[in-house]
Amino acid sequence: MVSWPVKRRYSPIGVDVGASSLKLLQLDADHTRVHEAARWDLSAAPKAAAAERLAEVVEAIRAARQGRDFRGRDAVFSIHSSDLFVQNLRVPQASGGELTRTVCAEAAGRLPFAGDEAVIRYLEAADVRQGDALRREIILLAVHRPVVERTIAIAEQAGLRPVAVDVEPAALLRCYAQQFRRGQDQGQCAMFVNVGSSRTAVVIARDFDPMFVKYVDVGGRQFDEAVAEQLHMSLSDAAALRRHNGDRRADRRDPEVARSIAESIRSVLDRLAGELSMCVRYYSVTFRGQPLSRIVVGGGEAGQTLLEWLQQRFDAPCEMGDPLRSYHKSALPGRQGQWDVAAGLALREVK
Repeated sequence: MVSWPVKRRYSPIGVDVGASSLKLLQLDADHTRVHEAARWDLSAAPKAAAAERLAEVVEAIRAARQGRDFRGRDAVFSIHSSDLFVQNLRVPQASGGELTRTVCAEAAGRLPFAGDEAVIRYLEAADVRQGDALRREIILLAVHRPVVERTIAIAEQAGLRPVAVDVEPAALLRCYAQQFRRGQDQGQCAMFVNVGSSRTAVVIARDFDPMFVKYVDVGGRQFDEAVAEQLHMSLSDAAALRRHNGDRRADRRDPEVARSIAESIRSVLDRLAGELSMCVRYYSVTFRGQPLSRIVVGGGEAGQTLLEWLQQRFDAPCEMGDPLRSYHKSALPGRQGQWDVAAGLALREVK
């Protein structure tokens, strides 16, 4: 009997499990339309017991799919940023298996877990000069093997088939490479800033080839804590106030509330801008390449206040990420930037 290949009608389901919410997104086969998407809040604390967290995420995935039109069970999951070890390294020039062995040897003394329990991948950036020697700059990505096993267990218990486990930086680049495809976008250097609920992912790419990746411990929770302390309110009330104010049109915001929030989070914004400046400085000194052509700000915590703050501190134009603007049915509830990782996961090519 001849087995004919079956053409996919839909992409895998991109499953982005964050610190405070879960996003599921599926595209049609030719990646021109969002077929289905769903978001579900996670209530467990970030430091909840592993078994408790696993059970909550499994139930959230089941609930998010309930009554929705997701097709098939194939899914691509992301590794949460808190479980991912990322570092730019400089190693002797090599290729193939020799480069892999060199990277693994360099990683052994840097990882926060045993090397034989690590799943290690790396991205090649570019050749850089160090003194009189030419070395290779690589981006090390490593995760503790039990984390991968737990991710697969979550998928299977939720009734999905995990066809790939991906990382957030790769998903971000895949998402925006799909969007910025004009001739004028080719060969440019951009910084993608994904502001999540607990951390911010920073990816600097040249022509969508990653050159630098870093996570900064600044996110929505730090903004909420600053508001709660300054305005003497509970953390949950501060989060609600900040979210309600940020999601309203500028002409409908209470000026006094907006001013109080802006003053409360000023120090956190300064810290984030300082961290981003150091990332840009590292890139500029290391690669001596062209300056940034744009800064794209995305993630569930990206808002107009943050965008304007960064625009005042960087020479490059800053724009709000809208990962779904090139798709049909792109007007999904909430901030559009929150879908960038899920969209990038759904775009992952799988056999």
